[in-house]
Amino acid sequence: MKVFRLILFVLHLGILFLLLGTLLNAYVPPKVFPWFNLLSLGFPLLMICYIILTIFWVFSWKKRAFVFIFAGLAFINPVKRWVNYSDKKENPGIKVVSFNTRAGGRGSTEIGPYLKSLDADVLLLQEDAGIVYKFDGYQKANPGGGLTILTKHKIIKQQIIDPQDENLRIPGLQVDIEINGKIYRFIDVYLNPFRFEKDMVKLNGNTDTNEQKIKDVVKRLIPTFKKHQEQVGLIHKVIENSPYPVILAGDFNSVPNSYEYYHLSDGLEDAFLTAGRGSATSFHDYKFPIRIDYVFSSKSVKAISYEVDRSVSISDHYPVIVKFSAENK
Repeated sequence: MKVFRLILFVLHLGILFLLLGTLLNAYVPPKVFPWFNLLSLGFPLLMICYIILTIFWVFSWKKRAFVFIFAGLAFINPVKRWVNYSDKKENPGIKVVSFNTRAGGRGSTEIGPYLKSLDADVLLLQEDAGIVYKFDGYQKANPGGGLTILTKHKIIKQQIIDPQDENLRIPGLQVDIEINGKIYRFIDVYLNPFRFEKDMVKLNGNTDTNEQKIKDVVKRLIPTFKKHQEQVGLIHKVIENSPYPVILAGDFNSVPNSYEYYHLSDGLEDAFLTAGRGSATSFHDYKFPIRIDYVFSSKSVKAISYEVDRSVSISDHYPVIVKFSAENK
């Protein structure tokens, strides 16, 4: 029994250090050391294992349980980026929707009527592929790059965030919109995708095949992480230089606790942490909880409700619907 507990103790310590490694994404860019970003993909499973082992030590009446409980406090906010419970707030507000339509649902006729039914103030779409949505009373910003912003309100200015690098896709669309007499800068984000097929991440009983699949996945992940670093830098400059409050939303192709999350949220608030309830999982094509769609805002713009609409499956992403307080500050 002592040997078994020793093995569990060493395993628990190992998981703790791996979890701490995900926190380093706030400081270490992928071009320097991409493996911390890779760790962030496994954060949910690592956290579940950590909690189970901590419970084991509690019921074993071991003093080390208190050490692991105390160390686990460092992961309260990282966990809340996946699952959160906040008080509901009732208040008329600015309704914002972010939705990766998967190239218009690849021919789905349901997307247009669904988007119209939301009656949102601003719609930020990714992988739009130039699909034309004709909504009465909406203005459209669609300069290309698969990004589209639709709004009921007056567009003051629109501009793509151009990387000026043929190896990088356009990471964002910046649109300044006047709502109720106040101008907001909306940034629609779509970072480089990994282009995985389901078969690439589906393991089978063949050890050699599985090992090769894992190697192939890592070969795609690392270069894309490095591209994300450059794209994040470009977007962050637009945020820093904005004379208006910012609402940034889109498909980051990155999980919480990743380099992308830490640096795109720098100086902004995660609307899910402020107003979300339950799970923030937004990508449902794989049987694994993945949150890669986000809505952030300047601290002067408060989220009062946050919903991932799982009632529709017209894309491989669920729409994210956020309402912000309409009060001017």
